[in-house]
Amino acid sequence: MIFDIITVFPEMFTGALDYGIVNRARQSGLVDIRIVNLRDFAKDRHRSVDDRPYGGGEGMVFMPAPLFEAIEFCRNRQNSSESQVVLLTPQGKIWSQEFAAEFSTIPHLILVCGRYEGIDQRVIDCLVDREISIGDFILTGGEIPAMVVLDSVVRLLPGALGRWESTVNESFTTGLLDYPQYTRPAEYRGHTVPEELLSGNHEKIEKWRKQQALKKTKQNRPELIAKKNA
Repeated sequence: MIFDIITVFPEMFTGALDYGIVNRARQSGLVDIRIVNLRDFAKDRHRSVDDRPYGGGEGMVFMPAPLFEAIEFCRNRQNSSESQVVLLTPQGKIWSQEFAAEFSTIPHLILVCGRYEGIDQRVIDCLVDREISIGDFILTGGEIPAMVVLDSVVRLLPGALGRWESTVNESFTTGLLDYPQYTRPAEYRGHTVPEELLSGNHEKIEKWRKQQALKKTKQNRPELIAKKNA
């Protein structure tokens, strides 16, 4: 799988891609992540990529020309009809585990990191396939959302997590939050591990986990219960 990430701050990704699951997936060849500096497609000596919005208003807007050329560059060097262009923006659909699973099947993702007051609408109309937000709040740019999308997708690629890890029984995968987890020691500062987990009875353990997952979901995310029962 290939990611092209278009940004005006490529330095923000330094280090973020060099640790954990994402780095292991890169080293093993499961994923190729390429950082594209939008300013490389600017035409003036100041490498300008933004300008004031028509109609007035605060802030600056990304101009269409650099983004058109950057996106077309990413598409052409991959030469793939299966490429999808994703704009990270507060106006997008909310990111979810379902989206992560869907995106993990796309061979080539081009992530466009929005910033300032946004990007020229003509880029969205002509080139963007999806608009994605990671939540109902405003960040200074799309770089952190791009990292969120990248991390949540890469870990779903076959082989990325390794033999001892699985994405089958995680929060959201079953429609519920995950059940509580415990490890050694069985008692710490007077707090003990639930006896069901120590029983060795797999049927009892599974029943306890389902009960706890339901309880936690009702407490923290009751809307997921309504969605699951819909």
